[in-house]
Amino acid sequence: MTEFWENFPLSQLLCEEGFQCECGKTHKTTLKYVDIARGALQNLPLRVRQLGGSHVQMYCDQNTWFAAGKQAAALLKEAQIPYDCYSFPQKKVYADAAPVGQAAMHFHCKSDIIVGVGCGTINDICKIISSLTGRPYIIVATAPSMDGFASDTSSMVVDGLKSSLPASSAQAIIGDTNILAAAPAEMISAGFGDMLAKYISICEWRISHEINGEYYCPHVAQLVRNSLQKCIAYSGKIAERDHDAIKNVMEGLTLSGIAMRFAGVTRPASGMEHYFSHLWDMRALEFGWEEHLHGIQVGIGTILSLKVYEYLRTVKPNKEKALATVAAFSVKKWEEEIYRFLGKSAQNIIALEQKERKFDPVKHSVRLDIIIDKWPIVQQIIAEELPAAKEISNLLKKLGAKTTPEELGIDIKTVKQTFITTKDIRDKYIGSRLLWDLGLLEEAAEKLFM
Repeated sequence: MTEFWENFPLSQLLCEEGFQCECGKTHKTTLKYVDIARGALQNLPLRVRQLGGSHVQMYCDQNTWFAAGKQAAALLKEAQIPYDCYSFPQKKVYADAAPVGQAAMHFHCKSDIIVGVGCGTINDICKIISSLTGRPYIIVATAPSMDGFASDTSSMVVDGLKSSLPASSAQAIIGDTNILAAAPAEMISAGFGDMLAKYISICEWRISHEINGEYYCPHVAQLVRNSLQKCIAYSGKIAERDHDAIKNVMEGLTLSGIAMRFAGVTRPASGMEHYFSHLWDMRALEFGWEEHLHGIQVGIGTILSLKVYEYLRTVKPNKEKALATVAAFSVKKWEEEIYRFLGKSAQNIIALEQKERKFDPVKHSVRLDIIIDKWPIVQQIIAEELPAAKEISNLLKKLGAKTTPEELGIDIKTVKQTFITTKDIRDKYIGSRLLWDLGLLEEAAEKLFM
């Protein structure tokens, strides 16, 4: 193995034996085939057969049937591969238990392979069905809109809490740029927004490695950086639906999923910026808000997170202030605020804290000493990894994408509470947790989200 495997083209990263890494892990993926090119959908019958399929169970929705499902069905028919297709009848398919049940109820017992036609929610549902049935899975992407194509988790709402569930990853990904380039502009912008999130995710991964000793692989991180920079380099052509630019976004999203699989954690691809999106999704489910595309929300969350880190670059740790703030922290008041903000899903967050105990004063004191000792390194990481918030905002504006919560109908009071709550919904050390440890979270929220 060469130490520069992170610079390999995507196809070479799919080798079955994987890559023995100096981080101590063997990085490998169950993904066997990736076709991202003009006319790539023509490979569908070949990939079905290569994965041992003889009877296909296909899933799509009303929009993705016309985008690619109808053509996929025709190709299977022409290749004399039997198939059954279930198209979700609802106009909007949500990432929760109900559509998973629909998919399971309409799974044909003769099917030995699953083909999903779509992106976000369709992909998440199909990965769960693949896991439950033990059948291999192919995703035919209809938009380069999110980074879950190659991951082995499904982002679903479980009992009101946005969760990443273990699931089977796709064994083949088909991204026909003729189809991807014809996707709605907002979905293309969403994919680019999801790629921009990698600035924050890599930065926070490195910071947590320094403060908490969390596992970190510099080669996996570089794999993600490389794909992000390719997307940035072609960003000016995305709005023109240039096929090379669209291909770079789709490859970047796929590589993000591979990176998560390589690392065995979601760290390479998501951080605080994703938690803005997850919390807005949870609020939408609980209170009937309008839902927005994950990648659009993540793009805005990235801008907000970059502003948070710009604030952190001005901070000098004050041990006495941090200890006093944490000593005055009321878990009871925190629980009441969580219930007010999220409703019934607060129960799961409170249960997570009871298990994790991030508010424990003794654990906090230990972290604080490490933070103060390593503050110059933390500052160096922020400087090395993160661009200016304005720079990223301008990139998204050139695509015609939304860049502020207000454009989603989210008021500044809600943004402030969302930011404060990002520290709570996962067992992951992120920027808002760092600020809580410093005793500065409320102060930062007041200054940044007035």
